[in-house]
Amino acid sequence: MNPIMLALHRIALACICSTALPLGSIAAVPAGITQAIAAQRLPASAVSFVILEADSGHVVMTQNADTPRSPASTIKTVTTFAALDMLGPAFVWQTRAWTHDGDLFLQGGGDPYMTMERWWSFVQGLRAEGLKSIRGDIVIDDTAFSVGSEDPGAFDGRPNRSYNVLPDALMVNFQSIDFKLIADADSRKVQVIANPTPVNLDVENHIRFAPGRCSGSAGRVDFQVASARWDRVVFSGALSPHCAARSFARVLLKPATYAFGTFVELWRESGGEFTGKLRLEPTPPDAKPLLSFDSLSLGEIVRLTNKHSSNLMARHLLLTLGKERFGNPATVEKGAAAIADWGHERGFDLAGVDIDNGSGLSRSTHISVLQMANILNAAYQSRFAPEYLASFPLAGMDGTLRARMKSSPAGSVRLKTGHLDSVSGVAGYVTNSAGKTYILVSLVNHVRADFGAAEPVHAALVAWILGNL
Repeated sequence: MNPIMLALHRIALACICSTALPLGSIAAVPAGITQAIAAQRLPASAVSFVILEADSGHVVMTQNADTPRSPASTIKTVTTFAALDMLGPAFVWQTRAWTHDGDLFLQGGGDPYMTMERWWSFVQGLRAEGLKSIRGDIVIDDTAFSVGSEDPGAFDGRPNRSYNVLPDALMVNFQSIDFKLIADADSRKVQVIANPTPVNLDVENHIRFAPGRCSGSAGRVDFQVASARWDRVVFSGALSPHCAARSFARVLLKPATYAFGTFVELWRESGGEFTGKLRLEPTPPDAKPLLSFDSLSLGEIVRLTNKHSSNLMARHLLLTLGKERFGNPATVEKGAAAIADWGHERGFDLAGVDIDNGSGLSRSTHISVLQMANILNAAYQSRFAPEYLASFPLAGMDGTLRARMKSSPAGSVRLKTGHLDSVSGVAGYVTNSAGKTYILVSLVNHVRADFGAAEPVHAALVAWILGNL
Protein backbone atom coordinates (compact mmCIF):
# COMPACT_ATOMS: atom_id res chain seq x y z
CA MET A 1 0.00 0.00 0.00
CA ASN A 2 1.51 3.39 -0.98
CA PRO A 3 2.09 6.04 1.75
CA ILE A 4 -0.95 8.13 0.79
CA MET A 5 -3.38 5.21 0.80
CA LEU A 6 -1.84 3.95 4.04
CA ALA A 7 -2.42 7.31 5.71
CA LEU A 8 -6.02 7.45 4.47
CA HIS A 9 -6.53 3.91 5.77
CA ARG A 10 -5.24 4.95 9.18
CA ILE A 11 -7.84 7.69 9.52
CA ALA A 12 -10.57 5.10 9.14
CA LEU A 13 -9.00 3.02 11.91
CA ALA A 14 -8.17 5.95 14.19
CA CYS A 15 -8.97 5.62 17.87
CA ILE A 16 -8.59 7.73 20.97
CA CYS A 17 -5.13 6.83 22.16
CA SER A 18 -2.73 8.21 24.77
CA THR A 19 -3.98 11.80 24.47
CA ALA A 20 -7.63 10.91 25.14
CA LEU A 21 -9.43 13.52 27.23
CA PRO A 22 -10.64 12.43 30.69
CA LEU A 23 -14.38 12.86 31.01
CA GLY A 24 -14.61 13.19 34.79
CA SER A 25 -17.87 14.67 36.01
CA ILE A 26 -19.67 16.59 33.29
CA ALA A 27 -21.98 19.44 34.21
CA ALA A 28 -25.59 19.41 33.10
CA VAL A 29 -26.41 21.97 30.42
CA PRO A 30 -27.72 24.99 32.38
CA ALA A 31 -31.16 26.44 31.79
CA GLY A 32 -29.69 29.64 30.34
CA ILE A 33 -28.10 27.72 27.48
CA THR A 34 -31.13 25.55 26.72
CA GLN A 35 -33.32 28.68 26.83
CA ALA A 36 -31.01 30.46 24.38
CA ILE A 37 -31.30 27.50 21.99
CA ALA A 38 -35.09 27.35 22.36
CA ALA A 39 -35.48 31.11 21.97
CA GLN A 40 -33.83 30.88 18.56
CA ARG A 41 -36.19 28.04 17.56
CA LEU A 42 -33.28 25.66 17.08
CA PRO A 43 -33.83 21.97 17.78
CA ALA A 44 -31.41 20.63 20.38
CA SER A 45 -30.32 18.00 17.87
CA ALA A 46 -28.92 20.73 15.58
CA VAL A 47 -26.56 22.14 18.24
CA SER A 48 -23.25 20.63 19.33
CA PHE A 49 -20.83 22.13 21.82
CA VAL A 50 -18.10 21.15 24.22
CA ILE A 51 -16.24 23.06 26.93
CA LEU A 52 -12.91 21.73 28.21
CA GLU A 53 -10.45 22.89 30.83
CA ALA A 54 -7.37 23.73 28.78
CA ASP A 55 -4.88 22.79 31.51
CA SER A 56 -6.29 19.39 32.39
CA GLY A 57 -8.38 18.48 29.34
CA HIS A 58 -11.31 17.80 31.69
CA VAL A 59 -14.67 17.95 29.87
CA VAL A 60 -16.81 20.54 31.66
CA MET A 61 -19.99 20.43 29.59
CA THR A 62 -21.16 18.93 26.29
CA GLN A 63 -24.13 18.51 24.01
CA ASN A 64 -24.08 16.18 21.01
CA ALA A 65 -20.29 16.15 21.34
CA ASP A 66 -19.70 13.15 19.07
CA THR A 67 -22.11 14.10 16.28
CA PRO A 68 -20.29 14.81 12.98
CA ARG A 69 -20.99 18.41 11.94
CA SER A 70 -20.14 20.69 9.06
CA PRO A 71 -17.63 23.06 10.69
CA ALA A 72 -17.32 25.74 7.98
CA SER A 73 -14.18 27.83 8.56
CA THR A 74 -13.57 26.56 12.09
CA ILE A 75 -11.81 23.61 10.40
CA LYS A 76 -8.97 26.07 9.72
CA THR A 77 -8.02 25.56 13.38
CA VAL A 78 -7.07 21.98 12.46
CA THR A 79 -5.26 22.88 9.23
CA THR A 80 -3.23 25.69 10.81
CA PHE A 81 -2.20 23.70 13.88
CA ALA A 82 -1.21 20.74 11.73
CA ALA A 83 0.96 23.07 9.65
CA LEU A 84 2.63 24.63 12.71
CA ASP A 85 3.13 21.26 14.36
CA MET A 86 4.58 19.56 11.29
CA LEU A 87 6.57 22.38 9.67
CA GLY A 88 7.34 24.82 12.50
CA PRO A 89 6.65 28.57 12.55
CA ALA A 90 9.90 29.48 10.75
CA PHE A 91 9.03 27.49 7.60
CA VAL A 92 9.03 29.59 4.40
CA TRP A 93 8.11 29.12 0.76
CA GLN A 94 10.41 30.20 -2.09
CA THR A 95 9.48 31.90 -5.34
CA ARG A 96 12.40 31.52 -7.73
CA ALA A 97 13.58 33.12 -10.97
CA TRP A 98 15.77 31.34 -13.49
CA THR A 99 17.21 32.22 -16.89
CA HIS A 100 17.48 29.90 -19.87
CA ASP A 101 18.27 30.83 -23.50
CA GLY A 102 17.08 34.41 -22.95
CA ASP A 103 13.81 33.40 -21.28
CA LEU A 104 12.95 34.30 -17.70
CA PHE A 105 11.38 31.43 -15.77
CA LEU A 106 9.24 32.37 -12.77
CA GLN A 107 8.85 29.28 -10.59
CA GLY A 108 6.11 29.26 -7.96
CA GLY A 109 6.68 27.46 -4.68
CA GLY A 110 3.20 27.92 -3.23
CA ASP A 111 3.66 31.21 -1.33
CA PRO A 112 0.19 31.88 0.16
CA TYR A 113 0.74 35.64 0.56
CA MET A 114 2.45 37.09 -2.50
CA THR A 115 0.76 40.50 -2.33
CA MET A 116 1.42 43.23 -4.88
CA GLU A 117 3.84 44.87 -2.46
CA ARG A 118 5.82 41.66 -2.15
CA TRP A 119 5.58 41.01 -5.92
CA TRP A 120 7.07 44.49 -6.42
CA SER A 121 9.90 43.50 -4.06
CA PHE A 122 10.46 40.36 -6.14
CA VAL A 123 10.78 42.51 -9.29
CA GLN A 124 13.16 44.87 -7.49
CA GLY A 125 15.20 41.85 -6.43
CA LEU A 126 15.66 40.90 -10.07
CA ARG A 127 16.73 44.45 -10.92
CA ALA A 128 19.21 44.34 -8.03
CA GLU A 129 20.71 41.19 -9.57
CA GLY A 130 21.53 43.28 -12.65
CA LEU A 131 18.71 42.11 -14.93
CA LYS A 132 17.70 45.00 -17.18
CA SER A 133 16.17 43.36 -20.23
CA ILE A 134 14.29 40.11 -20.81
CA ARG A 135 15.30 39.11 -24.35
CA GLY A 136 12.98 36.12 -24.66
CA ASP A 137 9.67 35.16 -23.08
CA ILE A 138 8.42 35.09 -19.51
CA VAL A 139 7.72 31.45 -18.62
CA ILE A 140 5.52 30.55 -15.66
CA ASP A 141 6.34 27.30 -13.87
CA ASP A 142 3.41 26.37 -11.62
CA THR A 143 4.10 22.64 -11.52
CA ALA A 144 4.60 22.50 -7.73
CA PHE A 145 0.80 22.31 -7.30
CA SER A 146 -1.65 20.06 -9.12
CA VAL A 147 -5.24 21.01 -8.28
CA GLY A 148 -6.94 19.65 -11.39
CA SER A 149 -9.68 21.45 -13.28
CA GLU A 150 -11.82 22.50 -10.33
CA ASP A 151 -14.59 25.00 -11.14
CA PRO A 152 -14.18 28.09 -8.91
CA GLY A 153 -17.90 28.74 -9.21
CA ALA A 154 -18.96 25.23 -8.23
CA PHE A 155 -19.55 26.12 -4.58
CA ASP A 156 -22.04 28.96 -4.99
CA GLY A 157 -22.00 30.12 -8.63
CA ARG A 158 -19.79 33.16 -7.89
CA PRO A 159 -16.43 32.29 -9.47
CA ASN A 160 -15.09 35.86 -9.38
CA ARG A 161 -15.45 36.35 -5.61
CA SER A 162 -12.26 36.36 -3.58
CA TYR A 163 -13.34 33.57 -1.20
CA ASN A 164 -13.64 31.20 -4.17
CA VAL A 165 -10.18 31.76 -5.67
CA LEU A 166 -8.38 28.48 -6.28
CA PRO A 167 -4.82 27.77 -5.11
CA ASP A 168 -1.89 27.95 -7.49
CA ALA A 169 1.86 27.50 -7.04
CA LEU A 170 2.42 31.05 -8.31
CA MET A 171 -0.56 32.86 -6.81
CA VAL A 172 -0.11 36.63 -6.88
CA ASN A 173 -2.26 39.07 -4.88
CA PHE A 174 -5.07 36.55 -4.45
CA GLN A 175 -5.70 37.04 -8.20
CA SER A 176 -7.71 40.11 -7.21
CA ILE A 177 -8.36 43.48 -8.85
CA ASP A 178 -9.74 46.40 -6.82
CA PHE A 179 -12.04 48.73 -8.71
CA LYS A 180 -13.03 52.24 -7.63
CA LEU A 181 -15.73 54.25 -9.41
CA ILE A 182 -15.74 58.06 -9.16
CA ALA A 183 -18.15 60.46 -10.87
CA ASP A 184 -16.07 63.63 -11.45
CA ALA A 185 -18.24 66.77 -11.57
CA ASP A 186 -15.45 68.87 -13.16
CA SER A 187 -14.79 66.60 -16.12
CA ARG A 188 -18.38 65.28 -16.18
CA LYS A 189 -16.99 61.78 -16.58
CA VAL A 190 -17.00 58.63 -14.52
CA GLN A 191 -13.57 57.22 -13.76
CA VAL A 192 -12.94 53.50 -13.33
CA ILE A 193 -9.70 53.03 -11.42
CA ALA A 194 -8.25 49.51 -11.34
CA ASN A 195 -5.53 48.46 -8.91
CA PRO A 196 -3.37 46.75 -9.98
CA THR A 197 -3.51 47.26 -13.75
CA PRO A 198 -2.17 44.10 -15.42
CA VAL A 199 -1.05 44.74 -18.97
CA ASN A 200 -3.30 41.96 -20.25
CA LEU A 201 -6.56 43.12 -18.61
CA ASP A 202 -8.98 45.08 -20.81
CA VAL A 203 -11.32 47.40 -18.86
CA GLU A 204 -14.16 48.94 -20.90
CA ASN A 205 -15.87 51.91 -19.26
CA HIS A 206 -19.33 52.74 -20.61
CA ILE A 207 -20.69 54.38 -17.44
CA ARG A 208 -22.57 57.61 -18.20
CA PHE A 209 -22.14 60.71 -16.06
CA ALA A 210 -25.54 61.58 -14.47
CA PRO A 211 -25.62 65.17 -13.11
CA GLY A 212 -28.74 64.76 -10.94
CA ARG A 213 -29.31 63.21 -7.54
CA CYS A 214 -27.96 59.79 -6.67
CA SER A 215 -31.16 57.83 -7.11
CA GLY A 216 -32.74 55.36 -9.48
CA SER A 217 -30.82 54.88 -12.71
CA ALA A 218 -28.37 57.65 -11.75
CA GLY A 219 -26.84 55.36 -9.19
CA ARG A 220 -26.98 52.00 -10.97
CA VAL A 221 -23.78 50.54 -12.37
CA ASP A 222 -23.45 47.12 -13.99
CA PHE A 223 -20.27 45.05 -14.09
CA GLN A 224 -19.69 42.13 -16.45
CA VAL A 225 -16.81 39.72 -16.94
CA ALA A 226 -17.01 39.57 -20.70
CA SER A 227 -14.59 36.79 -21.65
CA ALA A 228 -14.03 33.17 -20.72
CA ARG A 229 -10.42 34.00 -19.89
CA TRP A 230 -11.58 36.71 -17.45
CA ASP A 231 -9.31 39.22 -19.22
CA ARG A 232 -12.01 41.66 -20.30
CA VAL A 233 -14.53 43.48 -18.10
CA VAL A 234 -17.26 45.90 -19.08
CA PHE A 235 -18.82 48.65 -16.95
CA SER A 236 -22.13 50.21 -17.93
CA GLY A 237 -24.97 52.21 -16.37
CA ALA A 238 -24.88 55.71 -14.90
CA LEU A 239 -23.41 57.40 -11.84
CA SER A 240 -24.05 60.79 -10.24
CA PRO A 241 -21.33 62.86 -8.50
CA HIS A 242 -23.69 62.95 -5.54
CA CYS A 243 -23.17 59.21 -5.12
CA ALA A 244 -20.45 58.11 -2.77
CA ALA A 245 -17.35 56.63 -4.37
CA ARG A 246 -17.87 52.93 -4.93
CA SER A 247 -15.30 50.18 -4.68
CA PHE A 248 -15.23 46.42 -4.91
CA ALA A 249 -12.81 43.59 -5.67
CA ARG A 250 -13.06 40.75 -8.16
CA VAL A 251 -10.92 37.77 -9.07
CA LEU A 252 -9.88 38.16 -12.72
CA LEU A 253 -7.57 36.64 -15.31
CA LYS A 254 -6.14 33.21 -14.45
CA PRO A 255 -3.33 32.58 -11.96
CA ALA A 256 -0.57 32.42 -14.60
CA THR A 257 -1.91 35.28 -16.72
CA TYR A 258 -2.43 37.41 -13.59
CA ALA A 259 1.15 36.75 -12.46
CA PHE A 260 2.41 37.54 -15.98
CA GLY A 261 0.32 40.70 -16.44
CA THR A 262 1.21 42.20 -13.08
CA PHE A 263 4.88 41.22 -13.40
CA VAL A 264 5.16 42.98 -16.78
CA GLU A 265 3.37 46.03 -15.33
CA LEU A 266 5.85 46.28 -12.45
CA TRP A 267 8.84 45.34 -14.61
CA ARG A 268 8.21 48.15 -17.08
CA GLU A 269 7.48 50.63 -14.27
CA SER A 270 10.92 49.78 -12.85
CA GLY A 271 12.57 50.56 -16.20
CA GLY A 272 12.97 46.98 -17.36
CA GLU A 273 12.57 46.02 -21.00
CA PHE A 274 10.39 43.19 -22.29
CA THR A 275 8.71 42.53 -25.65
CA GLY A 276 8.11 38.78 -25.48
CA LYS A 277 5.09 36.67 -24.60
CA LEU A 278 3.83 34.34 -21.88
CA ARG A 279 4.53 30.61 -21.85
CA LEU A 280 3.69 27.91 -19.28
CA GLU A 281 6.41 25.26 -18.92
CA PRO A 282 8.47 23.49 -16.24
CA THR A 283 11.86 25.01 -15.50
CA PRO A 284 14.59 23.23 -17.48
CA PRO A 285 17.10 21.30 -15.36
CA ASP A 286 19.99 23.32 -16.85
CA ALA A 287 18.40 26.74 -16.15
CA LYS A 288 20.60 29.26 -14.34
CA PRO A 289 19.33 30.39 -10.90
CA LEU A 290 18.87 34.14 -10.62
CA LEU A 291 16.82 34.86 -7.48
CA SER A 292 15.17 33.01 -4.60
CA PHE A 293 12.56 35.09 -2.75
CA ASP A 294 11.32 33.98 0.67
CA SER A 295 7.69 34.20 1.78
CA LEU A 296 6.55 35.43 5.15
CA SER A 297 7.14 32.83 7.84
CA LEU A 298 4.56 30.13 8.49
CA GLY A 299 3.87 31.70 11.88
CA GLU A 300 2.87 34.94 10.16
CA ILE A 301 0.85 33.06 7.52
CA VAL A 302 -1.10 31.15 10.20
CA ARG A 303 -1.99 34.41 11.92
CA LEU A 304 -3.28 35.96 8.69
CA THR A 305 -5.16 32.79 7.79
CA ASN A 306 -7.09 32.56 11.05
CA LYS A 307 -7.56 36.25 11.83
CA HIS A 308 -9.10 36.93 8.43
CA SER A 309 -10.37 33.43 7.63
CA SER A 310 -8.57 33.19 4.30
CA ASN A 311 -9.79 30.19 2.35
CA LEU A 312 -6.99 30.45 -0.19
CA MET A 313 -4.24 30.55 2.42
CA ALA A 314 -5.71 27.56 4.27
CA ARG A 315 -5.84 25.62 1.02
CA HIS A 316 -2.20 26.47 0.33
CA LEU A 317 -1.31 25.16 3.79
CA LEU A 318 -3.01 21.84 3.12
CA LEU A 319 -1.32 21.47 -0.25
CA THR A 320 2.04 22.36 1.27
CA LEU A 321 1.65 19.68 3.93
CA GLY A 322 1.07 17.13 1.20
CA LYS A 323 4.04 18.35 -0.83
CA GLU A 324 6.41 18.37 2.13
CA ARG A 325 5.45 14.84 3.19
CA PHE A 326 4.89 13.11 -0.15
CA GLY A 327 6.75 15.28 -2.68
CA ASN A 328 5.78 17.25 -5.79
CA PRO A 329 3.28 17.92 -7.12
CA ALA A 330 1.10 18.96 -4.21
CA THR A 331 -2.47 17.63 -4.36
CA VAL A 332 -5.50 17.85 -2.09
CA GLU A 333 -5.32 14.07 -1.62
CA LYS A 334 -1.70 14.26 -0.45
CA GLY A 335 -2.61 17.09 1.94
CA ALA A 336 -5.48 15.14 3.47
CA ALA A 337 -3.25 12.08 3.76
CA ALA A 338 -0.55 14.14 5.49
CA ILE A 339 -3.06 15.32 8.11
CA ALA A 340 -4.32 11.75 8.53
CA ASP A 341 -0.76 10.56 9.12
CA TRP A 342 -0.12 13.39 11.56
CA GLY A 343 -3.33 12.64 13.46
CA HIS A 344 -2.36 9.00 13.79
CA GLU A 345 1.11 9.92 15.03
CA ARG A 346 -0.32 12.41 17.55
CA GLY A 347 -2.96 9.97 18.79
CA PHE A 348 -5.96 12.08 17.76
CA ASP A 349 -9.36 10.52 17.22
CA LEU A 350 -10.02 11.42 13.57
CA ALA A 351 -12.55 8.66 12.84
CA GLY A 352 -15.02 9.95 10.26
CA VAL A 353 -13.25 13.28 9.80
CA ASP A 354 -13.16 14.59 6.22
CA ILE A 355 -10.73 17.51 5.94
CA ASP A 356 -11.41 18.02 2.20
CA ASN A 357 -9.50 21.16 1.08
CA GLY A 358 -8.65 22.35 4.60
CA SER A 359 -10.46 25.69 4.38
CA GLY A 360 -14.03 24.78 5.37
CA LEU A 361 -15.41 26.04 2.05
CA SER A 362 -16.84 22.60 1.48
CA ARG A 363 -20.04 20.60 1.84
CA SER A 364 -18.20 17.36 2.55
CA THR A 365 -16.01 18.44 5.49
CA HIS A 366 -17.26 16.97 8.79
CA ILE A 367 -15.87 16.73 12.31
CA SER A 368 -17.34 16.46 15.81
CA VAL A 369 -16.89 19.22 18.38
CA LEU A 370 -15.05 16.78 20.68
CA GLN A 371 -12.62 15.81 17.95
CA MET A 372 -11.89 19.47 17.26
CA ALA A 373 -11.59 20.24 20.97
CA ASN A 374 -9.04 17.41 21.31
CA ILE A 375 -6.86 19.12 18.72
CA LEU A 376 -7.32 22.57 20.27
CA ASN A 377 -6.31 21.12 23.63
CA ALA A 378 -3.15 19.58 22.14
CA ALA A 379 -2.37 22.92 20.50
CA TYR A 380 -2.71 24.70 23.84
CA GLN A 381 -0.14 22.32 25.32
CA SER A 382 2.19 22.41 22.32
CA ARG A 383 5.58 24.04 21.88
CA PHE A 384 4.07 26.47 19.37
CA ALA A 385 1.07 27.49 21.47
CA PRO A 386 2.03 31.21 21.55
CA GLU A 387 2.12 31.43 17.74
CA TYR A 388 -1.11 29.45 17.43
CA LEU A 389 -3.17 31.30 20.03
CA ALA A 390 -2.05 34.66 18.66
CA SER A 391 -3.67 33.75 15.33
CA PHE A 392 -7.22 33.66 16.72
CA PRO A 393 -9.54 36.68 16.34
CA LEU A 394 -10.03 38.64 19.58
CA ALA A 395 -13.66 39.34 20.50
CA GLY A 396 -14.59 42.97 19.90
CA MET A 397 -11.08 43.82 18.74
CA ASP A 398 -9.91 42.33 15.44
CA GLY A 399 -10.34 39.82 12.65
CA THR A 400 -13.72 38.18 12.13
CA LEU A 401 -14.70 38.94 15.77
CA ARG A 402 -14.11 42.67 15.55
CA ALA A 403 -17.83 43.50 15.76
CA ARG A 404 -18.93 40.61 18.00
CA MET A 405 -18.98 39.95 21.76
CA LYS A 406 -17.74 43.48 22.43
CA SER A 407 -18.77 43.32 26.09
CA SER A 408 -16.24 40.56 26.79
CA PRO A 409 -13.17 41.66 28.79
CA ALA A 410 -10.40 42.64 26.39
CA GLY A 411 -8.30 39.66 25.36
CA SER A 412 -10.46 37.11 27.16
CA VAL A 413 -12.11 35.55 24.09
CA ARG A 414 -10.10 34.12 21.18
CA LEU A 415 -12.37 32.32 18.73
CA LYS A 416 -12.13 31.22 15.11
CA THR A 417 -15.50 31.76 13.44
CA GLY A 418 -17.14 29.82 10.64
CA HIS A 419 -20.14 30.43 8.39
CA LEU A 420 -21.72 28.61 5.47
CA ASP A 421 -25.31 28.23 4.35
CA SER A 422 -27.05 26.51 7.32
CA VAL A 423 -23.79 26.40 9.30
CA SER A 424 -22.39 28.58 12.07
CA GLY A 425 -19.55 27.81 14.42
CA VAL A 426 -16.92 29.11 16.81
CA ALA A 427 -13.83 27.34 18.13
CA GLY A 428 -11.09 28.56 20.38
CA TYR A 429 -10.22 29.76 23.87
CA VAL A 430 -12.00 31.71 26.63
CA THR A 431 -10.04 32.94 29.67
CA ASN A 432 -11.93 33.90 32.83
CA SER A 433 -11.09 36.66 35.33
CA ALA A 434 -8.98 34.24 37.39
CA GLY A 435 -6.75 33.56 34.39
CA LYS A 436 -8.04 30.03 33.78
CA THR A 437 -8.48 29.13 30.12
CA TYR A 438 -11.23 26.96 28.64
CA ILE A 439 -11.62 25.49 25.18
CA LEU A 440 -14.96 26.11 23.48
CA VAL A 441 -16.18 24.50 20.27
CA SER A 442 -19.77 25.23 19.24
CA LEU A 443 -21.30 24.17 15.91
CA VAL A 444 -24.86 24.72 14.71
CA ASN A 445 -26.04 22.95 11.55
CA HIS A 446 -29.53 24.26 10.79
CA VAL A 447 -31.18 26.49 8.22
CA ARG A 448 -31.92 29.06 10.92
CA ALA A 449 -28.19 29.69 11.22
CA ASP A 450 -28.60 31.72 8.01
CA PHE A 451 -30.76 34.17 9.97
CA GLY A 452 -28.35 34.65 12.87
CA ALA A 453 -29.97 32.11 15.20
CA ALA A 454 -26.65 30.53 16.16
CA GLU A 455 -24.92 33.71 17.31
CA PRO A 456 -26.86 34.09 20.60
CA VAL A 457 -26.09 30.44 21.40
CA HIS A 458 -22.35 30.94 20.88
CA ALA A 459 -22.47 34.16 22.90
CA ALA A 460 -24.42 32.48 25.73
CA LEU A 461 -21.76 29.77 25.99
CA VAL A 462 -19.00 32.37 26.19
CA ALA A 463 -20.94 34.34 28.82
CA TRP A 464 -21.51 31.18 30.86
CA ILE A 465 -17.81 30.36 30.87
CA LEU A 466 -16.87 33.89 31.92
CA GLY A 467 -19.57 34.07 34.57
CA ASN A 468 -19.55 30.57 36.05
CA LEU A 469 -16.11 28.99 35.71
